[in-house]
Amino acid sequence: MDTASRVNPPLLIGLLDFEPLRVAGLREIFATRPDLEVVATDLSGVLGKSQFDLIVFALRDESFALNLLGRMRARQPGQRVMVLGSGSDEERMIEVIAAGAKGWLEDTASPDQILAAVDVVLSGSIWAPRRVLSRFVDRALGETGPRIRSLHPRLTEREEQVLRQLVLARSNREIAEALSIREQTVKSYVARLMRKVGVGNRIALSMEAASGQWWGSKET
Repeated sequence: MDTASRVNPPLLIGLLDFEPLRVAGLREIFATRPDLEVVATDLSGVLGKSQFDLIVFALRDESFALNLLGRMRARQPGQRVMVLGSGSDEERMIEVIAAGAKGWLEDTASPDQILAAVDVVLSGSIWAPRRVLSRFVDRALGETGPRIRSLHPRLTEREEQVLRQLVLARSNREIAEALSIREQTVKSYVARLMRKVGVGNRIALSMEAASGQWWGSKET
């Protein structure tokens, strides 16, 4: 077969936690694009060895969603995820993006908006309202301009334990319970980690930690 005449396989999009009617509707929308294929999936499908180029899931329970995003990011840092949610709460959108989602799409979006969002996320960018992205960037930069980040921060074993909990999008109280330490102690560790990494808030700290490229450099 002539190389020029070969057809690349379609990009695979997994739909998680959608009602059957919504799955049918999304399949109809994506059917207009031969380069995209959608299938319904479950937790084992998104937490195991991923076969998906993009995972889209419906935001029903926010706590569950943030926890799931943290687990997915820890297991598969490169997996692209987009959340379909209701409402226009900017803080909610920022939390979802900080937890690892590459896009937020309102469930009232038109077919054209859905396809446009998918293309943007698949290209490696983030899809969200411009005002939300602006606030997210401000927070990631500490709202006072660029900070000098340490490329190879040296962490103690306990600091790494706290950082791993942060990557899972857990609160200070949840971290304290998981590590059997006081909540105030967790706050102290988070502040110390932010200084070492060179970021101004826990959102940016979690983003830096998710890259995972500098982990394992402990203090002796």
